[in-house]
Amino acid sequence: MLRKLAVCPLLLLPLATAGEGGSVSPDSFYALKTTTLQGQPADLSQYAGKVALVVNVASRCGFTPQYAGLEKLYEELKGRGFVVLGFPSNDFGGQEPGSAEEIAGFCKKNYGVTFPMFSKLVTKAGPEQSPLYAYLGKSGSLPSWNFGKYLVGKDGRVVQFFPSKVAPESSELREAIEKALAN
Repeated sequence: MLRKLAVCPLLLLPLATAGEGGSVSPDSFYALKTTTLQGQPADLSQYAGKVALVVNVASRCGFTPQYAGLEKLYEELKGRGFVVLGFPSNDFGGQEPGSAEEIAGFCKKNYGVTFPMFSKLVTKAGPEQSPLYAYLGKSGSLPSWNFGKYLVGKDGRVVQFFPSKVAPESSELREAIEKALAN
């Protein structure tokens, strides 16, 4: 005897929704959740509809001075729907050993960082990898060192990956950001 299966209406609800950006696809960076550097829950859907530069940062790295350029980019372009999102990582050379409070203090004191910073996470592939970097890695690139940069479009999909040596001031990065903002 065949039985009819009931469809559960809860399964038809969207997986995530966004504030100003509208619905967020489950295959979007903006569908993910994380924690702020202050330990508060953070829903990345709040950035849907914006262009984001997602950066794995570290306080004791040769690339650490890039914080200044990242802050300058953020200040210059935030009014146009652009945001820099910093994710501290201790994966490369143990160059981010500090606590959340130490990281926040270092960034504020030395570089005047005002862009959103989140809790330390694992960028490298493996069982401990953060879901954020598992998603970003689907683009075919994972950082091989600190200050790897993902340009994420308004739809939450990775537009392009830039390795550590590409500085925030580089024309290559600036052109990609401008193109993403225009789309």
